[in-house]
Amino acid sequence: MAEPIGEGDAAAKAADRRSFLRSASTGAMLGGLAAGYGTFAAYAGQFLYPSADHSQAWQFVAVASELKAGESLPFTTPSGSKVVIARQGEGNTAEDFIALSSVCPHLGCQVHWEAVQDRFFCPCHNGAFDRQGVATEGPPAAAKQQLTRFPLRVEEGLLYLLAPLESVVQAPERGRIA
Repeated sequence: MAEPIGEGDAAAKAADRRSFLRSASTGAMLGGLAAGYGTFAAYAGQFLYPSADHSQAWQFVAVASELKAGESLPFTTPSGSKVVIARQGEGNTAEDFIALSSVCPHLGCQVHWEAVQDRFFCPCHNGAFDRQGVATEGPPAAAKQQLTRFPLRVEEGLLYLLAPLESVVQAPERGRIA
């Protein structure tokens, strides 16, 4: 036969239950505070000590000797930027090449190198740019616009371009429906 539970036993069990709930709620509160302050500390650490900039990298373009004087090469960066690289000198140094955006700043048409005319040309509105990318004719010249220049380097006969790896906005290509 079972013994009846006395008032002392019930009070002891209630006290155990209360102490357990008090301990559990205190532990949950301390855990939440630690998680909150830990997250804050992680964000503060990232703000105060930012990581290295990985938004640009040197991209291989071509073997320098394969691009003859007066020739140009179209190139698309990993971020989708369109670039035209033209060889303007006879040597094999970065100064013998130039890399400019092949997108006209006037309306976004494709610009190409014309070696015979010694210029970059936009056929949309007869916009012309000198060998450094400064507008000399057409609407880009009237607006004092120029082509964006990209840094180049030559190492062991290989031509590299410093290119953005990510784009803030990537517009869909013309003629394609997204």
